[in-house]
Amino acid sequence: QVQLVESGGGLVQAGGSLRLSCAASGRTFSTLAMGWFRQAPGKEREFVVAISRSGGNTYSADSVKGRFTISRDNVKNTVYLQMKNLKPEDTAVYFCAARSGRSSITSYYIVGVDYDYWGQGTQVTVSS
Repeated sequence: QVQLVESGGGLVQAGGSLRLSCAASGRTFSTLAMGWFRQAPGKEREFVVAISRSGGNTYSADSVKGRFTISRDNVKNTVYLQMKNLKPEDTAVYFCAARSGRSSITSYYIVGVDYDYWGQGTQVTVSS
């Protein structure tokens, strides 16, 4: 069983920055492919960014490309989401997700059903 705890959400003005963290426990972190998803009120959950087990490969949704960066620290068992130039449409609950160790070290995943574990979410609100 993997436990994921997100932190770092909050209220920020448009154009501002935030860094989300997701601390993982319960399994060797380097065996987990990780991703971030978000869900705005009244909308379906959507993919944001993903990172491979090694951290060497990442993929971002077009809506955040060039503004959001995912990274991981396999010593601290934490994945990060650095968000810059935030827009009001980025307002959502952000969820961290983990895929257990049946993926290659270089693969990332962009579909929610490919993930096995989810955090409780952290609210990000961007004011205009």
